[in-house]
Amino acid sequence: MSRWKELSAELHPHVHQLIVRLRKLKDHSELSTRQLAAKTGYSAKSWQRYLNGRSLPPREAVEAMARVCGDDPSRLLVMHEIAAQRWAEGRVVTTTTTDAPENLSAIPADPPTEQQPYGRHLRVAVMAGAVVSVLSVSVALLLAVRLTEARAQLAHDRGDAVATAPATVSASLVPVIYTCRLEQRDGRWYAGLSRTTDILLSNTHVGLEVAEAQCLLDRAGTEPGEIDGVFGPKTWRAVERMQEQSGLVVNGVIDPPTWQALREADPK
Repeated sequence: MSRWKELSAELHPHVHQLIVRLRKLKDHSELSTRQLAAKTGYSAKSWQRYLNGRSLPPREAVEAMARVCGDDPSRLLVMHEIAAQRWAEGRVVTTTTTDAPENLSAIPADPPTEQQPYGRHLRVAVMAGAVVSVLSVSVALLLAVRLTEARAQLAHDRGDAVATAPATVSASLVPVIYTCRLEQRDGRWYAGLSRTTDILLSNTHVGLEVAEAQCLLDRAGTEPGEIDGVFGPKTWRAVERMQEQSGLVVNGVIDPPTWQALREADPK
């Protein structure tokens, strides 16, 4: 059982609830932070920040952790959606209260007079209120724009994904089928899901990089199964066949040499 640091009292209860749930999942799985990083594709330092409340984990990290730890991702993703909204609201409040005094210090004060001290204080108070209002609106708009851009990017990355509706759906895995958009650039093949050439992928990894590798394995004729972004037994065997055909070390792990062979291979 991990000895967790106490979470900041400034965290919103919904954010606090999500982080505590993620901590319990990690404790139940008995995985170290490095093992969790290897299985989810997010670094150990990132998980330390997420689980200590210093930054909010992205949606994909929460979903990957749920799958690795055998939990229902749909419940966690609902909690994450609510926590993300509260996190953004908390950043608006923090930024407003932090930045306002620094900007107010730059406001020139009127020359001191003995005749109108009340009027001088009133003008400073009005100007301070105006600065705080402008800062609040600006920060809120900036956060809204960034949140919209992030969601748009996620929608673009998964724009071609088609959700299946099987007769029975596992409680710990909701299948997603990705579309391969194969194209060749500068002598290398890409499937439109990731342009990586060096990230390490192995059994139990999930995400767009796995789907990209599955598309290239299918193009090379080694049949990884469905293009679902899940590195399972079929993908493992397909990688081993690809490595054997290419004269590489047969270990079932997609490493830089295997990426190079996949991107440069001729279809069988």
